[in-house]
Parts: sequence; C-alpha cells; structure tokens
Amino acid sequence: MPLIDTANAFIELFAQPVRSVDNGSLAGLTFAAKDNIDVEGRITGNGNPVWRRAHGPAAAHAPVVARLLAEGAVLSGKTHMDEFAYSLMGTNAHYGTPLNSAAPDRVPGGSSSGSASAVGAGLVDFALGTDTGGSVRLPASFNGIFGMRPSHGAVDMAGVVPLGPGFDTLGWFARDAGTLVRVGRALGLVGEAFFSVAWLPSDIWTDVDPGLAALLRPMAEKIATRFSNTVTDPLPIVGPEERSEIYRFWQGYDAWKVLGGWVEAHDAELGPDIASRFAVARSISDETFARVDATRRDIARTMDAALADGLVMIIPTAPGPAPLRGSSREIFEAYRQQALGILSVAGHASLPQISMPAEKMDGGPVGLSVIGRRGSDGALLELVEGL
Repeated sequence: MPLIDTANAFIELFAQPVRSVDNGSLAGLTFAAKDNIDVEGRITGNGNPVWRRAHGPAAAHAPVVARLLAEGAVLSGKTHMDEFAYSLMGTNAHYGTPLNSAAPDRVPGGSSSGSASAVGAGLVDFALGTDTGGSVRLPASFNGIFGMRPSHGAVDMAGVVPLGPGFDTLGWFARDAGTLVRVGRALGLVGEAFFSVAWLPSDIWTDVDPGLAALLRPMAEKIATRFSNTVTDPLPIVGPEERSEIYRFWQGYDAWKVLGGWVEAHDAELGPDIASRFAVARSISDETFARVDATRRDIARTMDAALADGLVMIIPTAPGPAPLRGSSREIFEAYRQQALGILSVAGHASLPQISMPAEKMDGGPVGLSVIGRRGSDGALLELVEGL
C-alpha cells in the first residue's frame, strides 16, 4: 500500500522508497529525512522555495542517510521544516504547518516539524531531524514522542545544510524507546549506563509553571530512585534569560556567517519571523559575539565539571505544551525565548539530551528530559531503554 501523507509532514513523499539492503540492525524500519539533509538525486530544499529553485539534486546521500540505509532502513521521503531551520514553532510561511497528531489544535514544534509530525502520526518508524537550539527536543515534547539530541559532533553533519555550526547536531525521533536506541546504536552511539546520581536542578524546577512541575515531578522522582543519590543543587551557571540571550546572539552571528551571503545575494523570499531573525543576525557585532562567546565557554567548562561524577540531569523539556496553532507572533516569540532558557543548557555545553513523552497539560503533551555529560550518548540511550 502506498503511504498517504495524512499530516502534511512531507515535502516529498517518494513513489519508490529508497532502500539499500534487506538485512541489518534496522531491517523492517521506515524513516524520513528532514529537508536540510541530502538524499541522492533529490533537491535539498531547506524549508525555502527560493533555495529549492536555486539548487540541483544532491550528488550523494548524506553519510547519516547512507549509514541508515546500509543497516536496512527504508527511506520514505523528505519532511517539511521551518525555513533554514531558524525557528522552533513548526510554522512555515510557504508550506504551511504539519499536523501535531497528539494535539491537532497546537503547533508541532520546529524546526524539525515534518519529521516529528511523520513519527507522531505513525507514517514512519523514525525520522531524522537537526537540533541547533532545540529543534528535535521541543517537537518531541510537543508531539508526545521520543527525541534525541546527541553530543555536538557525535553524528556526522556532512551533507546537511548548516544553520549555526557551533550548535548544529543531527538527531532523530521515535515513538518508542527501543526504536530510538536501535537507531543510536546503528549510528555508533554505544556505551554502558554509568550514572549514579540524579540531578533535579532546583532553579529549573521552580522556574517552570507550577502546574507543569507538579505533573512531571512524580516521573522525575521515580527515575531518580534508580540511582544511589539525588541532588537538587541549582545550575552553577548564568540564569535562563542570559542563557537565552547568549544563544540568540552566538547562534545568530554563526548563522549569518554561513547563510547571510546567500540570503543577500538571492534576495530570498523569507517569512516575516525568519526575515526578522536574519536582520538581527546581520547586525551582531564582533564585540557582542566575543562577549557572549566568553560566557558560553564558561558555561561549557562549568557543566563539564558538574556532570563529571556520574550525574544525570532530569528536567522538563519545555516550559509547557505547544502553543495553539492560531497564536500571535508575539505569543510564539515569547514561548521561544522562555524555551531557549531551558533548551540552551545542553546546547551551550554540547551535551546529549533525550526528551521522553511524559504527561498531558491542557490537552497537549509535555516531555521530560535526561541529560548526560558530553560524549555519554550511548550511556544515555541505554538508560532510557532501561526505563
């Protein structure tokens, strides 16, 4: 039976799915790839019609796609995304908004919107996305599915259009922990769970909505009982507003370096939100970047030290359920800034993070996350599989 896209998840659903071998660790699983990831013979559209028209078909698969195909997975198509991957809500002024099957009146989250939507709707078994500021973790929370953001550099980013290379990672979604872990192992992320202390940072848990904290706390504390000790020390780094500001300026400066010239040369037709972000990115000075870079480096050093002794952090993935689809730009932007205060902890320190489906709040899913030290990707996957 041909696959029917019931969720507006795909920009291109292949008439003939791409397959390489019939055996391997992922044999029998179908997947999708975000439209900033190269698939041989297909145009990588990057969420923007001008970009799509200006580029020809990819000459080769991105290494991550080639590896998954070599493990027996079957590629069903390429999924919608926010323009240039420069958003977190999942709306696209050119292609519309994929369906959040778990909460149809709410946005699916982005920028890996179509990938999360395809998995949430049961159209594929897993899907690739990219995560710069939260673009796998947030949609995973919004859609009530699993989402993995690996340590920065743990998965090969060749053949993927960059947004902010200093933050960009290549992650994936699945509906169950077993599939999430199978994909991670196929990508070489292996290791034994070594965590001995659960860390529920008091500042994050008290800063989020009290109703959200009350919903997620029982699950977090149940996970914590698996370890020999639980600590609640606050994060030893700058607060959420400053973390969000540092992320926006650092990543914006990085994005303008890699994409600004193309945007200007092609007079790209941008949605209003994306246009405003590129306008800010264009204006960031070398002095501002140097200031935020120094703080970001301090965050990374401090978090490396804090997580060095077998700690696993357990926090809400997001500040709440997804905003409603018809929300104003102001509501979306306010949510984005609040979310970045939480999501940027792992981003600044290059840490692996897995968002797990947890509860529902006001009819929308909310996720709970575990975060390990840099390079502990395989151990974190094993931990989640054991839960």
